[in-house]
Amino acid sequence: MISQGTREQKILLMGLRRGGKSSIRQVIFHGMQPIETLYLESTTKPTSEKLSSLANFVIEEIPGQVDVTNPEFESSKVFKGASTVIYVIDSQDEYLLSLQNVVQVISQGYKIDRNIHFEILIHKVDGLSEDFRLDTKRDIIQRINDDLVDIGAYDADVTFHMTSIFDQSIVEALSRIIQKLVPELSSLTQLLDMFCMRTGVEKAFVFEASSKIYLATDSSPVDAEIYQVCSDFIDVSADLGGLYGTSANTGNSDGREFSTSRFNNGSVICLTRLIKGCLLVCLCTSETDNKITLVEFNADVFREGMEKIYA
Repeated sequence: MISQGTREQKILLMGLRRGGKSSIRQVIFHGMQPIETLYLESTTKPTSEKLSSLANFVIEEIPGQVDVTNPEFESSKVFKGASTVIYVIDSQDEYLLSLQNVVQVISQGYKIDRNIHFEILIHKVDGLSEDFRLDTKRDIIQRINDDLVDIGAYDADVTFHMTSIFDQSIVEALSRIIQKLVPELSSLTQLLDMFCMRTGVEKAFVFEASSKIYLATDSSPVDAEIYQVCSDFIDVSADLGGLYGTSANTGNSDGREFSTSRFNNGSVICLTRLIKGCLLVCLCTSETDNKITLVEFNADVFREGMEKIYA
């Protein structure tokens, strides 16, 4: 069981100016349309977002003009208590300065706490051709890894992600990043595997409702199209049933929300509210009335299992 007093997980969002940090924050946490981010001003002071769900997260954006090599930069204060550093690199720009900067960031954070996760977003890849995208990724990874070896930080925990705010890749990356910080994730994955096996669904996600970041999924591979369908259904359910309100009820006699949508190919998508602002969304490839009843029943069992873990 996870204590209600679990400490807040601190995530730093860093990178040079105009790299896309504020755009990511606005699209994910404030529902801004990607095209609207073109008119955002550069962030000039630290800004934070809070995400309270299976764990409490605070995402702090550090302005791009902050010079981590400046002796006045209080690295111990900034990195202390941080679980993760997300560093955004603009792949469409001349990125050599960003690579030098991110190595400095990793070096300083690594000295403070060797357990920090460093997540590098190779961002704005929507503007690159497929071949150039892969070449850019290889070049960035190679240069950063070589520099980390040179400074003795070769064993720092560094992961790379290709992202864009114009498709699901940014949510996919943030989901994988935050999952590393979700307490008892392995137990939750096992519950989802059991739910899928006993219910016969193709894929199941536990989403944080407002951001649509998925905090957990079953152990089968994530298909981008299935994720997109499940994510879109959250918006549809919100529009039709007041998902974020307290009065919505899609028909359960006990007041628990359970929504379904049927597709022409016979598939059905199901959504039910869980605890701590989470939603269980799953996709079935074949639909019968008995199947839907089974999904609804096992969703209740799954919710009870979550309550035992995260109460």
